[in-house]
Amino acid sequence: MLDDRQFASATERNREPILEVLLQVLPPTGTVLEISSGTGEHAVFFAPRLAPRRWLPSDPNPAARASIAAWRSRQPAENLEASIAIDARDSIWTIAPDQQKSLTAIVNINMVHIAPMSACVGLMRGAKRLLPAEGVLYLYGPFKQGGRPMETSNVTFDESLRTRNSEWGIRDLEEVMAIAQLHDLSLVKIYAMPANNLSVVFRRV
Repeated sequence: MLDDRQFASATERNREPILEVLLQVLPPTGTVLEISSGTGEHAVFFAPRLAPRRWLPSDPNPAARASIAAWRSRQPAENLEASIAIDARDSIWTIAPDQQKSLTAIVNINMVHIAPMSACVGLMRGAKRLLPAEGVLYLYGPFKQGGRPMETSNVTFDESLRTRNSEWGIRDLEEVMAIAQLHDLSLVKIYAMPANNLSVVFRRV
């Protein structure tokens, strides 16, 4: 039997710490749009644990969406929606009217550094366009902070990313915050996470 599920080793390591933060910062109801859902492992883990919120995964890659569908088939949850095709860089994200109307948060895990900077700008632009007032944008990943030297593990990771693609790399958090501010997103809180990662929470103003 064909199994389209993909696996990301980091998911099992980071999903519990991320869930702890999401339980604190997400609005209590509504639809959570996950941008760049990847394998779908986060989606099937978070959805049942964040009910009654609805979880809407998305990814521009057809293979990733097939993986999300396979995970959803193996681990169904009433509040886990079928994945949709969204590229953060696009000026228009195609979302069903009822899903868009109920949208209260956008979650983005481990994308900003493994994508061109235009994807980060597009993410902020989409959050401004779709989130209601007080809606939440949650980012997770490694960031540079305040010009301080990065931890050795992040330096090595950053070098490997830039070797794979010159447009990739760990972003300066202050630059990301400035882009967010230009798109009516106000920083709420930064959480230190395991393995030198951060959870960064913005609110739509």
